[in-house]
Amino acid sequence: MPKFASREGQRVPDVTFRYREDGEWKDTDSTRLFKGKTVAVFSLPGAYTPTCSSTHLPRFNELAETFRANGVDDIICVAVNDPFVMENWARDQGCDNVFMLPDGNASFTEQMGMLVDKSDLNFGKRSWRYSMLVRDGVIDKMFIEDDVPGDPFEVSDADTLLHHVNKDAQAPDQVALLSKPGCAFCAHAKQLLDAAGVAYADISLPDSIRNCALGALAKAQTVPQLFVNGSLIGDSEAIEQWVQQRGADAGTAKME
Repeated sequence: MPKFASREGQRVPDVTFRYREDGEWKDTDSTRLFKGKTVAVFSLPGAYTPTCSSTHLPRFNELAETFRANGVDDIICVAVNDPFVMENWARDQGCDNVFMLPDGNASFTEQMGMLVDKSDLNFGKRSWRYSMLVRDGVIDKMFIEDDVPGDPFEVSDADTLLHHVNKDAQAPDQVALLSKPGCAFCAHAKQLLDAAGVAYADISLPDSIRNCALGALAKAQTVPQLFVNGSLIGDSEAIEQWVQQRGADAGTAKME
């Protein structure tokens, strides 16, 4: 069982924060962050740490538009790090959809009852990992990781909080396009995806690894190759068919 007490039904701590944005010092406080808003908050042990950088923060950033479509006004990441670290971490992560809130003095985290000692890692005092939904300054729901050794990451993820907001919320497709520079077929595929409003990762394969990568991933030797949610869609013709079917499915859903 977790040793950390849930604060559901209580107000968030009243704290003033200093942070940096575009190289400038700025101030905010709990009232400005939470009053009259529905806010998704997640807190993690530290900037640049493995799970925080590879999974926790990126997924909240990725799902930000889906959160907003389901009534969440803002997403805030809290960490016991200084403002310079949080500003640079946000920049390095390309994190434009999450407000990075440095709790450098641990005032917010301590009042939340989530301050832990990670001196064994030479971290000092840090936040335990959790997420919560805050409505007009009152904590509606908390997902707190169990008090077990290490850095558990089982319930404070973005998808769990999103499905608390709306159990039927649909996360966006994860789409990746394998391509190469100067490929006319790749350019056409990108035009189709852009016109359809599909967000995708464009993975440009260098000559030195292209054939090996295509063979291993797609059992193919030509680009483009499209993957959606882990499944291979295929080449240019398959991409065009997928885009057309996606549009038809969206039209049917609107009619229903």
